[in-house]
Amino acid sequence: MEIITTLSVNEARKQIQKLKKENKEVIVRAQEPEFNRKILEIKDTDILLSPELHNRKDHLKERDSGLNEILCRIAKKNNIKIAINLEEIKKAKDKERAILLSRIIQNIMLCKKTKAEIILLGEYDKKDAFSFLISLGASTSQAKKAIQD
Repeated sequence: MEIITTLSVNEARKQIQKLKKENKEVIVRAQEPEFNRKILEIKDTDILLSPELHNRKDHLKERDSGLNEILCRIAKKNNIKIAINLEEIKKAKDKERAILLSRIIQNIMLCKKTKAEIILLGEYDKKDAFSFLISLGASTSQAKKAIQD
């Protein structure tokens, strides 16, 4: 599994084309909102990884979860899945983990509203992962889809 981590949209496009020619799954790590939108508009992308991981400050009344309703609608239209990386959650410390989980809850809510797909990446037990997603507010069908291989 190869993850595209570049900050340049043009470089990401080149790498996406290369991976598609090799029939590999295209996973792009989320960056800034403008970058994410341009990546989501590329139909060859399969997965946008961890949009909740960034160093931007949250707003007073809402979390900056890296996604919004428009981005989720674009992801749904282009069949791009939003991935939650469990390894990043495990690595995070106390307050950082709480902020990360609250952003993930918001992303799950947005994906539920727009019917965009969520998946989990990393090592996990299926029952535990299912329960984890349900506890974060995912619907039963959303949680089932997220843990399928």
